[in-house]
Amino acid sequence: MPTPPHPLTIAYSPCPNDTFVFDALAHGRVAGAPTVDVTFADIDRTNGMAERGELDILKISYAELPWVLDEYTLLPCGGALGRGCGPLVLTREPRRPADLAGAKVAVPSERSTAYLLFRLWAASEVPGGVGEVVVLPFDEIMPAVRDGAVDAGLCIHEARFTYERYGLHSLADMGEHWETTTGLPIPLGAIVAKRSLGAQVLEQLAESVRRSVRMAWDDPEASRPYVAEHAQEMDRDVADQHIALYVNEFTADLGTDGYAAVRGLLARAADEGLVPHLKSEQLSFP
Repeated sequence: MPTPPHPLTIAYSPCPNDTFVFDALAHGRVAGAPTVDVTFADIDRTNGMAERGELDILKISYAELPWVLDEYTLLPCGGALGRGCGPLVLTREPRRPADLAGAKVAVPSERSTAYLLFRLWAASEVPGGVGEVVVLPFDEIMPAVRDGAVDAGLCIHEARFTYERYGLHSLADMGEHWETTTGLPIPLGAIVAKRSLGAQVLEQLAESVRRSVRMAWDDPEASRPYVAEHAQEMDRDVADQHIALYVNEFTADLGTDGYAAVRGLLARAADEGLVPHLKSEQLSFP
């Protein structure tokens, strides 16, 4: 199988699940894999990169797919999708959903899956809708809620394990709402690659990502320096919890349930007028 003559450009977050998944690939330990040139960026930035077609491979929100699938294809592995791992709506004081009417809410990206799930939830739970929505980097949202800069924050990643340290309260779990109403797992972050790479390179890339995932599972200690280097001040126990929650069987292969979850989320959102409708073939790989 041909190997690209130049390193493929890739962007993903510095969060433990991504560095765990891509450690072996990023460091050239996956035999036969293409070499990659890594950029670290939060989800709002990678979503924008995908819209502009800037890199070969990107970790983006599933909610972003309808805008980028003409140029990119969804890889069937490497992303974040699961159960019990949804975004949380956090507040300084205990609140009810109705209290968010007219509130100022911080979100990690207006094209994030978290925000899409929030909008679907708020449509039925927040009479009259929320007020102002502001976009902040995900690691700035909990401090903004704590300090009163916003009334509530839509929090992702390790916030599930650390929000109580900020004295915050969980008003609602977007994943719990999604799973209860649909029975499907929660699609969060997708791995996409440019269609122009060609079918052979895309298949090689997908297999390389799968092998990187399996290598991380087989030898978790091998990835620990890479995870720790980019996890900022995150406790090791929190990083381990983060990996255990977000890296699962769907990371190795979306499978039937994974694809059903993606189609279900985007179809429901399209029916509500929140995203463009997808054609079924747009989710096929490669």
